[in-house]
Amino acid sequence: MSAPIKYVYEFAEGGRDMAALLGGKGAGLAEMTRLGLPVPPGFTVTTEACKVYLATGEEPDELGVEAAQSLAGLERAMGRTLGAPDDPLLVSVRSGARYSMPGMMETILDIGLGDQSVTGLAKASGQERFAWDSYRRLIQMFGRTVMGVNGDLFEQAIAARKSRRAVATDHELDISELVRLTEEFKDIIRKETGGEFPQDPAEQLARAIRAVFDSWNGERARIYRHREHISEDLGTAVNVQAMVFGNLGSDSGTGVAFTRDPATGESGMYGDYLPDAQGEDVVAGVRNALPLSELKVLAPRTYVELGDHLRTLEGHYRDLCDVEFTVERGKLWILQTRVGKRTAEAAFRIAHDLRGDGTITADEALMRVDGAELTRLMFPRFETRPTDVPLAHGVPASPGAAVGVAVFDSAEAVRRAATGEHTVLVRRETTPDDLPGMIAAQAVLTSRGGKTSHAAVVARGMGKVCVCGAEALTVDTVARRFTTASGVVVDEGDTISVDGTAGTVHSGALPLTASDVGRALETGTSTGPVTEAVLGALAHADSVRRLGVRANADTPEDAARARALGAQGIGLCRTEHMFLGERRALVEAMILARDDTARDAALAALLPLQREDFTSILTAMDGLPVTIRLLDPPLHEFLPDRTELAVRLASTVDPDPHERELLHAVERMQEQNPMLGLRGVRLGLAVPGLMAMQVRAVAEAVISRLGAGGCPHAEIMVPLVGTVEELRLARAEAERVLDEVAAETGTTLDCPIGTMIELPRAALTAGRIAEAADFFSFGTNDLTQTTWGLSRDDAEASFFPLYLEKGVFGVSPFESIDQEGVGRLVELAVEAGRDVNPRLETGVCGEHGGDPDSIHFFHGAGLDYVSCSPFRIPAARLEAGRAAVAARAGTSDTR
Repeated sequence: MSAPIKYVYEFAEGGRDMAALLGGKGAGLAEMTRLGLPVPPGFTVTTEACKVYLATGEEPDELGVEAAQSLAGLERAMGRTLGAPDDPLLVSVRSGARYSMPGMMETILDIGLGDQSVTGLAKASGQERFAWDSYRRLIQMFGRTVMGVNGDLFEQAIAARKSRRAVATDHELDISELVRLTEEFKDIIRKETGGEFPQDPAEQLARAIRAVFDSWNGERARIYRHREHISEDLGTAVNVQAMVFGNLGSDSGTGVAFTRDPATGESGMYGDYLPDAQGEDVVAGVRNALPLSELKVLAPRTYVELGDHLRTLEGHYRDLCDVEFTVERGKLWILQTRVGKRTAEAAFRIAHDLRGDGTITADEALMRVDGAELTRLMFPRFETRPTDVPLAHGVPASPGAAVGVAVFDSAEAVRRAATGEHTVLVRRETTPDDLPGMIAAQAVLTSRGGKTSHAAVVARGMGKVCVCGAEALTVDTVARRFTTASGVVVDEGDTISVDGTAGTVHSGALPLTASDVGRALETGTSTGPVTEAVLGALAHADSVRRLGVRANADTPEDAARARALGAQGIGLCRTEHMFLGERRALVEAMILARDDTARDAALAALLPLQREDFTSILTAMDGLPVTIRLLDPPLHEFLPDRTELAVRLASTVDPDPHERELLHAVERMQEQNPMLGLRGVRLGLAVPGLMAMQVRAVAEAVISRLGAGGCPHAEIMVPLVGTVEELRLARAEAERVLDEVAAETGTTLDCPIGTMIELPRAALTAGRIAEAADFFSFGTNDLTQTTWGLSRDDAEASFFPLYLEKGVFGVSPFESIDQEGVGRLVELAVEAGRDVNPRLETGVCGEHGGDPDSIHFFHGAGLDYVSCSPFRIPAARLEAGRAAVAARAGTSDTR
């Protein structure tokens, strides 16, 4: 008989390895308790309890009993009773999912206060103002998060009180105002809900726990989980902890500390401290905090003690730690720790530094960075000029450069982003309600808050540019504008530039320049700690990865850049791009040819141009493989638009005979579904001489390079094969031409011939096709379209947003490989192909080849290489290395 499920754990019962059950916060509290750090006692309601609630709508029967027992233990430990009228125990309730989720329920502090116990708290603490300030906070938090009252109503009431008293902050309201405000808050709840603020402390606690469970399925949480690909069935834990108070006077306070700078990765104590305040004040940014270094002056012994605890935690977790703390009348309490969110820049530097001092291994360092972060570091930055005068300076909370129009609420950011417009979300401070807008915007700008404010933490986690605490800006969300200290007004819709590295905001769109990391990747030369860290991570990734990384490149310039970025060849050279521009006339001539002589003449004119194309690309990739795909798209794509041509002819008195002939050709070649029509191998077999011309151009380019002392490795890829018979016919034609050129030049040619697997039938009959193929290259873009039976362009413009919203897709199958469907076809084809031809080389040339999750899948599927656009080469190299490390460790996690 299995043991009964335990739904509540006291902090001393858990540990860091129980994050799935206790959530990230609960596991951190348990681990700190075991380490002997000064943690206020408490208990955690597990994620299992939440799962039962989400499945049934009711808490488990055992939860009430277990929570009551743990609460009784907490009361004994603290020597006080929850909500007692004389000297009450107060507790906080915090959500705590396994993964940090900004969309979850906000913390509720001071649970246990009521009309009677507030007087007892005032007497016990000797501070009446503190007691009433705590009570109004509880009613405000409880009313908003548990009872569903619009939080703006409370904020408006506070603003009105401050206005009448002519004070700037909540902190300046006196006792009488706080008492009146408390009653006003209760009236707001009564009016908005028809109910009363509960006076029973047990009811407050029970309803707060249930509200945390409910927040798992709140809109903000679902948006965040969808964006971060977090499973919907994990549930959240709830942490109930004895209150300690930072708002008891000048010898008290609250803060957030990092063991390293989360923006740059530099070692040292970083963070914010707010004297005489409760914890949420720092995160909310309602008052601008002091740098943590000020604590050294205000409370030297506390500063030293905090430093000791931070070093203990970083040494224990072997990573950047984010720590919340409170000082209560000179005593330091540690309220929370977690591995801290960091910018891409900081991620690489921290991993590099920890590897350098022996704290973590090279493999561990590699697993702490990822391709998405590396890609962000390659984005351009602003090109600063002496004449650029910022509108304002703030805290550089999350680096990068972003340009967009100013918007002043989340809904507007989402609306404009849906039309493709870039925006900057401007707020006094952000709250969890702003999450959709933060996701939609290019950058976040706030007039309040610091590096540990909500805006900063969430933006860093999402890789968004962020500047916080730009105090010189007066943000008016009603008038939808902000005003600078010098009187400059920026209205909604005006373009601004936000520099998250320098912490500045500028009018208009500043010019961009290449990033230091981008330049370092192309030159291989480090210019500072971050570029050194990136190059070090890539060097290790290259040393452990099994997957090769090639580029999709069609020009010598792209090929050269890809090689500079570390490409090991070209996995896809599209020849159709070489028939555009001035060469289109030759393609038209080939299509319009009335006989073989005219067609041969057109092809003969194209041959030297193709040869020159291939020679230049082989030169750029000398010594490395270049896979050249024969012409793939329908020929009509090289002809004018039918409607435009018909209108032009109809409106012309004396029509051009050539254009009339073109119209007849367009009408003759028109197809209902051209992407499934005469294209790919079908085109090569149906148009005499076309395939032969391209193969000859490849062969002659190889001969040219050999004559110049080069080392060309050209591979010929036949597209859209659906049956081995097609490939055999195409291969026979290609080999005939190669033999001809070899005989003409007296040079042996070694050009492997393979095919692109982009049809389900090709994947399912890969064993047969491998009989005639030297290699397979999976065209996952078309393979996804044909497997799903949809057109990418049409689907993404119509129902894809709905499918993503409703969870039909967790992520677009064109962004990340559909492992169950398309991925299974890839696996089947690789296995069947190698059973027939053990030396068969396999790769992927769709843009999935640059997607991190897809790369991990391709590693597991046994492919030999991935190919992607040049810009994605460094990220693909990094992820290929991470995939090898993850496979060796027996995990599929990409982070």
